[in-house]
Amino acid sequence: MVWKLLRQHLSIVQFIGFFLANFLGMLIVLFSIQFYQDVKSFFTQEDGLMKKEYIILSKRVSTLGSLVKKSTGFTAGEIDEIRCQPFIKNVGEFTPGRFNVSAGISMVGHVGMSTQMFFESVPDAYIDVKSDDWRFDERSDFLPIILPRNYLNLYNFGFAQSRNLPQLSEGVLGLVNVDIQISGNRRSRSFKGNIIGFSNRLNTILVPDRFIQWANKEFGSQDVKEPSRLIAEVGNPSDEQIVTFLRKKGYETEGNNLDAGKATYFLKIVTGLVIGVGLLITALSFFILMLSIYLLLQKNTRKLQNLLLIGYTPRQVARPYQTLTVILNLAVFLFALFSVWIGREFYTELIVRMWPGYEPGTFILTFFAGCILLSAVSVLNCWAIYRKVIGLWLIR
Repeated sequence: MVWKLLRQHLSIVQFIGFFLANFLGMLIVLFSIQFYQDVKSFFTQEDGLMKKEYIILSKRVSTLGSLVKKSTGFTAGEIDEIRCQPFIKNVGEFTPGRFNVSAGISMVGHVGMSTQMFFESVPDAYIDVKSDDWRFDERSDFLPIILPRNYLNLYNFGFAQSRNLPQLSEGVLGLVNVDIQISGNRRSRSFKGNIIGFSNRLNTILVPDRFIQWANKEFGSQDVKEPSRLIAEVGNPSDEQIVTFLRKKGYETEGNNLDAGKATYFLKIVTGLVIGVGLLITALSFFILMLSIYLLLQKNTRKLQNLLLIGYTPRQVARPYQTLTVILNLAVFLFALFSVWIGREFYTELIVRMWPGYEPGTFILTFFAGCILLSAVSVLNCWAIYRKVIGLWLIR
């Protein structure tokens, strides 16, 4: 009876406007979340975009510097200065092995090959190869090794083709055991090295940091040299302060990390702006609905006051409007969710054609995000309606 009495002044046009505005806002928010879930695998892979950004710093080596034996290492003060920069999140040091390293491969029926080489290490947090074998035990002769991926590419596409040699895959090299001999301080020890992966980030021959610390103490020289290279995690690679600081200090960086990072930062900004626009439209639709409800309540002020006077509680009077609001919000949520699903089917089909083996992300996060948004908007709507009815009840 209350609903039949109050629905006489409903404006269908106003509620359609609210529905379309809220639908557009929720669609943008949910579609942005789902699109990020579906394509983030491209960005979080080792060659992706949305990964942590690192730069490798070194000092410029000049002919004059080599003649006067100018140090190219970073002092503790310089490292602290870099670490305190606003665009730097963390800094790690390259630790070189201060001992002799000889590596060889023995093949049945063939003469073994041997060469002199070097080892370096960085803290494990900066390693971009994930493996359970990345560990070192002093009681074991097993030594894991990570090589730069460009070493393998140079062999396969340069040296091997020019010499008519077979090309090697990462899996094949992972089965090869390397005989490692380290020596120094009139001592020596043999290890069985195994290549467990290839790094896209670090252009050096890596071994566990624990091994380097132990081997430098047992076989290395006593003088501790300053690190000649640093690896730094930066928040925004396109920050002009980075370039200004590097030029001022005369530091150099390896690769094109700063150039690639600009695309990453731009993508993050665009994603944030799209979600922000969706939230803004959703907020505006919320105010449109509240304005419609307030106008409806204003038209029915006399009827509402009469209902309150004859014994109806504010909760009973507000319930029809609250129910209408929740139904509208639920319809918006379902239509937005269905639209996102249809759009997702369209663009994932295009991605599969370009990248065979692509697997889309989960739909669960989008669903729960929509539920949270639906609940928040509905609760605020119901609370505002109840407060308006309470105001009429107090002045009746």
